[in-house]
Amino acid sequence: MSRLKGVVSHHEREVAELRADRELAVAYLKAAMESLDAPDERAAGLLALRTVAEAHGGMGAVAADAGISRESLYRSLSPKGNPTLRTLLAVLKTVAVIPRAFPGLVCRAPSGLEQAQD
Repeated sequence: MSRLKGVVSHHEREVAELRADRELAVAYLKAAMESLDAPDERAAGLLALRTVAEAHGGMGAVAADAGISRESLYRSLSPKGNPTLRTLLAVLKTVAVIPRAFPGLVCRAPSGLEQAQD
């Protein structure tokens, strides 16, 4: 089966839009994070985080910056993935959305989170 000229997949277009618009990526992730707590919606939330990672340097670059293996990141952000909180925070920090999506939180590796002082 040949590809049609000028046709772009939905996923490719989504990645391009998230790459171009950081605020859209933040809103996208906020919605995705809400779905992680619901078992029936968890796969969509993990795939949304994976899409944002692809938009911001690719899975290999995000994994390297987050200090985890690429294979582990692919497994964690798969529909049946079960990432640790540390993995989720490392990825969110790497794609630089924690300050916008979760104001008031400061990441410190590897100990976790602490409340920012105003």
